[in-house]
Amino acid sequence: MAIVCKSAAEIEKMRRSGRVVREVLDHVRPLVAPGATTMDLERAAERKMKELGVKPAFKGYFDYPCVLCTSINEEIVHGIPSEKRVMKAGDIVSIDCGVVLEGYYGDAAITVPVDGSLSPSVQKLLEVTETSLYKGIEQVRIGNAIGDVGAAVQEYVEANGFSVVREFVGHGIGTRLHEEPQVPNFGTRGHGARLRDGMVLAIEPMVNSGGPATRVLDDKWTAVTADGSCSAHFEHCVAVTKDGPLILTQ
Repeated sequence: MAIVCKSAAEIEKMRRSGRVVREVLDHVRPLVAPGATTMDLERAAERKMKELGVKPAFKGYFDYPCVLCTSINEEIVHGIPSEKRVMKAGDIVSIDCGVVLEGYYGDAAITVPVDGSLSPSVQKLLEVTETSLYKGIEQVRIGNAIGDVGAAVQEYVEANGFSVVREFVGHGIGTRLHEEPQVPNFGTRGHGARLRDGMVLAIEPMVNSGGPATRVLDDKWTAVTADGSCSAHFEHCVAVTKDGPLILTQ
């Protein structure tokens, strides 16, 4: 599958879908609280998407049942919202959200503390993961390689004593949720596809406080850390432009 470069008009459409994703995440974020369930977040997100007139990107994708992915603590990605998943003080929850607007996809993720009482190590995990996203974004420049993005994430994460997940990666995005190229959160500078004007990448570091190994639960969706350590996830969609990286999901 070839890499698709977008026109300025298409990038503007993607900026609109990206803005809606951010609006949904901003709407859901204050509902993260002790005693709330991940299904509470799901219902709020679904209502907001209806109100904004957009289609969910995830629901029905390979039969995925929900509009959000909600992953708590050792869950890395693709956690399925549930009435049974009650959030408690000291937890962290990763919320991944995607929408389709005028045929173009937006996709973003945040990891938020359930309340203020995180251990210093988990607090650092969140800060390092979010900062590593921006380290990757800084490399989104014409002529750089995909490997430059991954290496920037990996170097920062590992320098801070954490590990990057290998099995799940970022991706191109546009009129499909997952397009070429794949965007790993590790790599070698100068290696991989060259970045060209109009490419749009979903960059999404998934960082574990323990080792990088993962496994998938019996629900066939939820990916967890093999060693039970905490994991954090942040994601933006970013366009490659002549003026440098343009974040579409601000």
